[in-house]
Amino acid sequence: MGDTMLAEERWQQEAVARSKRLYRFRRVLYKRGYHTISGIDEAGRGPLAGPVVAAAVILPPGVAPFGLNDSKQLTQIRREKLYSKIQEEAVAIGVGMAEPQEIDSMNIHKATLAAMYRAVAALSPLPDFCLVDGRFAIPGLSSPQRAIVAGDSRSDVVAAASIIAKVTRDRLLVELDSTYPLYGFAKHKGYPTKQHLQALKEYGPCPIHRYSYAPVRLAGLDATLARGDSHKDRTG
Repeated sequence: MGDTMLAEERWQQEAVARSKRLYRFRRVLYKRGYHTISGIDEAGRGPLAGPVVAAAVILPPGVAPFGLNDSKQLTQIRREKLYSKIQEEAVAIGVGMAEPQEIDSMNIHKATLAAMYRAVAALSPLPDFCLVDGRFAIPGLSSPQRAIVAGDSRSDVVAAASIIAKVTRDRLLVELDSTYPLYGFAKHKGYPTKQHLQALKEYGPCPIHRYSYAPVRLAGLDATLARGDSHKDRTG
């Protein structure tokens, strides 16, 4: 019990220090006259199945009190707790998605930017400045923006967006697991794990797979050949 309490106390101290550090981008922007500053991030570029999900979050001015961090650095339990806190405390939250068919037609880079644009468009109020995770600006935004490499570990609003996007997508893949139970989506969330690749090999792709991704495309071809029909792909 003592060790657990010490670990939690240490985590709280680190969280407070990190929160102050992650606030610096917003602090500068508030001094420049901006008021509704949004962070934008995505989840799901790498999976073989499911949508890419983006989130946009506007937090109230001041250091966020709940220990934000890049969602990839958090345990699932902490992500879920922070997700709830962000939902309670945020001024506005927007979520946007690009479905597998869009990813296949426009490529994952363009689909990710489209999902980010939709997330911002879903905000009310709309932001007067956007902090975007990554190296690329979002095409078509009416507000000024800045792309920040590793923004989810450098800005609190981007970290908040990363948590909303990650938890939203994970929950969606758990729901899709009941529709497509052969693939184990609830466990691996569509990422190319050994289990997922084996299921693709055995059953071929399902409608939520990304056919432009090589493992899916090859699995679809193998499934077609296994049916003895090399001229027509019925997997999609």
